[in-house]
Amino acid sequence: MFQKMLTGAIGAGAAAWLLAAVLHFAFVQEYILLGEEYETGAAVHYAGVAHDEAQAAEPAVADSDMAAANDHDHDEAASEDGATAHDHSHGDAGDEGSALTRNFWTVVFFGLVYVGYAMVLVAGFGLASAYGKVITAREGILWGIAGFAVFQLAPAMGLAPELPGTMAADLGDRQLWWWGTALATALGLASIAYGRGVAALVVGVALLAAPHVIGAPELEGFSGVAPPEVSAAFAARALGVALAVWALMGWVAGHLWSREAAR
Repeated sequence: MFQKMLTGAIGAGAAAWLLAAVLHFAFVQEYILLGEEYETGAAVHYAGVAHDEAQAAEPAVADSDMAAANDHDHDEAASEDGATAHDHSHGDAGDEGSALTRNFWTVVFFGLVYVGYAMVLVAGFGLASAYGKVITAREGILWGIAGFAVFQLAPAMGLAPELPGTMAADLGDRQLWWWGTALATALGLASIAYGRGVAALVVGVALLAAPHVIGAPELEGFSGVAPPEVSAAFAARALGVALAVWALMGWVAGHLWSREAAR
């Protein structure tokens, strides 16, 4: 049993790992980098509008003054040309190395996370099999979607995926609510899917609703430097990618589980 669970977890986690990395770099990474620009001040919300208005309000400069200013700029550029080129060459190399390091650790992180999620998923398969449930690839997809609901969709209903440059409530309070929501959602879905009678259905619905009735920790007011449009696009893409990854992971885990069971 343990070998079957380990094989299914590693195979499903590896497939999810690959898909998550590809989809992240294709659809999510650009919004994280953009959010970091707003967080560090490299980009400012409404900066383009303010800049255009400032330019329109500036008085016209005489042609002679403009020519003199241009000559001065050209002289400075000529005198500093060698130093500027030298600085830019080192900066580009440093940025490239930093980006490669960042991308490497992002891929490693996805591997650790999704192999861990796959272990939880196949542990659920083992528990269901102990009660006589047959797990196939089709069942695995449903389990994967349920895992997405437990670990990402339900918590995101109170704590949306956070873009850099946005504010959030106390970390300890958020972690406590997240774990409570994940546990209640898992038990609620299990009660609805495998419970018998009206009582199991009622208990399942109550468990699903409880964390949201209690409510996630919130700030007293809204603030942040990143535009809400960027935050919304980031959250939508992050959840969409997670759904695709969880569905694939469930299908692969179910397929491997059923193949091992048939031997």
